[in-house]
Amino acid sequence: MTSANKDNTANHSTGDFTDKTTAQTEHKPDISNNEKPSGLLAGIIERATKSGVGRRKLDPSIVESDVEKNMQKIRDNPTKLRLAFLGGGSFGTAMANLAARNGCDVTLWVRNKRTVKAMTKTQTNKKYLPGYKLDDRLKYSHDLAATVKNKDIIFLAVPSSAFRETLKNIAPFITGQSVVSLTKGMEKDTFALMSDIIKDELPEVNFGVMSGPNLAIEIMKNMPSATVIASDSEPLRHAVQAALHSAFFRVFASDDVKGVELGGALKNIYAIAMGMAAAYDVGENTKAMLLTRALAEMSRFGVETGANPLTFLGLSGVGDLYATCSSELSRNFRIGNMLGSGMSIDAAVKKLGQTAEGVNTIQQVHEKATKEGIYMPITHALYAVIYEDKAALGVALHLMEAGFRSDVEFVMPHDHSNAELTAQIQAATSDTDDDNATKGSGE
Repeated sequence: MTSANKDNTANHSTGDFTDKTTAQTEHKPDISNNEKPSGLLAGIIERATKSGVGRRKLDPSIVESDVEKNMQKIRDNPTKLRLAFLGGGSFGTAMANLAARNGCDVTLWVRNKRTVKAMTKTQTNKKYLPGYKLDDRLKYSHDLAATVKNKDIIFLAVPSSAFRETLKNIAPFITGQSVVSLTKGMEKDTFALMSDIIKDELPEVNFGVMSGPNLAIEIMKNMPSATVIASDSEPLRHAVQAALHSAFFRVFASDDVKGVELGGALKNIYAIAMGMAAAYDVGENTKAMLLTRALAEMSRFGVETGANPLTFLGLSGVGDLYATCSSELSRNFRIGNMLGSGMSIDAAVKKLGQTAEGVNTIQQVHEKATKEGIYMPITHALYAVIYEDKAALGVALHLMEAGFRSDVEFVMPHDHSNAELTAQIQAATSDTDDDNATKGSGE
């Protein structure tokens, strides 16, 4: 595997979006004989060189102008940005389709060979995006090695439970490609975010994460949407913007990888809570309260784990939180709605038939917050309902009674600790269970 620093540049002969080591520079290609660099990547590198690679602040107007120019180069230049998308779920398919429609050379990898044959024949993803025609230029493969070799950027859109395994599987074929995670979640039992797993398994690659209010079906319908690409590498941010930015899909940049990734993972918790609330037919006041307190929890947790709290005011925070908590298209919202209707967690997951990352995230964040003493009342309440079989109504009522706190995080001090909250929840739910048992016995 070649070494690459955080702000990798492009290899002019292949278009690989990487820095090359000293050993490789001995084989630097001669581009003097009419061999010109890729129009797209040359523009990105030129822009990065002028602005200072790796600088911490971006001028949005310059970025947007640069993306627009490079998008035209993608369409006009036969030397295209080469992308691999791993994972044929709804979001991975939607992003691969968008990149292909923009003129990139795109291959979508799907594990199942039969599925690949069906998608190649019908140009549709019948399981996850039925009824939506995919771009004719989009290619499909079940051969992982062939898919990732000689690509510029590899996008991973597999469930968090398969993320590490997928990275291990592609490691032998990595020769400088950049990796971008589209997965929102945390690894079970380790509390590792996807960026942490990338650093573990592919420590030398250039990487980024993408997150935002991105419901796949709406993207397929060309409804105006936006996302955030976060990376320490400005050239990588520019390349992702150029590949995916379109008239209906805007791509914004951030250098707060931790904050963007946490926003995408944590909002799934509150989508489950909102789904449960919808099952109880709560009012708009209740929904607004839940959303704003969820945002407070997210930013509080983020700061304790190294994120910038202002990131949670952006697309990957409040934007994704709102979209996921207010739409029945959200898998996590549907899980919560089924739980609120009295279905068990196992039955709800089975009926959904897709991965709902929030179920695992609740457990991970509950354990982390309890250990670190981070105040997360909604998360702890959901954990009590899902994993400890507490009565949902009793837990919800207790949340309304538990303590006094200031409105906006980091403005005024708060007065309740995690330990005190947990003790109160347990006491309240025990009282509720005792009351229900008494009523059930006929007393």
